[in-house]
Amino acid sequence: MQAVTPFHIAIPVHNLAECRTFYRDVLNCEEGRSSDHWVDFNLFGHQLVIHFKEKEIGEEVHHNAVDGKAVPVPHYGVVLPWDTFETFSNELRQKGVQFVIEPYVRFEGAVGEQATMFFLDPAGNALEFKAFKDMDQLFAK
Repeated sequence: MQAVTPFHIAIPVHNLAECRTFYRDVLNCEEGRSSDHWVDFNLFGHQLVIHFKEKEIGEEVHHNAVDGKAVPVPHYGVVLPWDTFETFSNELRQKGVQFVIEPYVRFEGAVGEQATMFFLDPAGNALEFKAFKDMDQLFAK
């Protein structure tokens, strides 16, 4: 398996200040460089950049059915160690984060069994964080 290197993702937000607070204070991301139009964050070792973009009216979130749940598309996130996922999901609950899909174990007892959760940032971007007890299941068929 290839060594994992940090990804870089840039996402649009219509309220830079509100999203900056969310990523810094709710998700506990360390803030990096910034300007009046964008902010870099360390998202579990990966580079997430929020970029200001005017809100588009009428955009609807698309969903696909996965394991009987309506999964928002697009979404992004990080695969975490199992213990980190449990701690992080409990911290999010304590901070009052509203989940689109509450933390639960998906595909229980089957190939690809994983813990997962979905929620939205203040700009409506969907995030998924997941964990595998057996990381060999990440790409298992």
